Amino acid sequence: MDELIRNLDQLTREMMGRLQEATYEELEAFVEERQEIVDSIAEQVAICQSTSAQKEEIHRILEHDYALLDRMNVLRLEAQDFLQKRNHAKVQRSAYEAKYSADSILMDRRK
Repeated sequence: MDELIRNLDQLTREMMGRLQEATYEELEAFVEERQEIVDSIAEQVAICQSTSAQKEEIHRILEHDYALLDRMNVLRLEAQDFLQKRNHAKVQRSAYEAKYSADSILMDRRK
């Protein structure tokens, strides 16, 4: 279990080192890999009891969760803002696009 905790710590440190430049793809890959390690740790805890030092190390690693969640929320808000702007532009553009039927005829009357 110590090896799993070291892997989790190393993975977390690497992400924290480049957190502000990390893309959502990198964060997604990080979360998936981290979940695999956490699941393995949970399996180990079910088999044998963890020591207080191991628990302390895990809690120290989990302290980075707030910074990770903040970055994920920033990326989520950026994506949400982009989608709103795109939808707004789509509405604006569709208002100016003519919706004519190809078979329609325009008739003008003289006065």
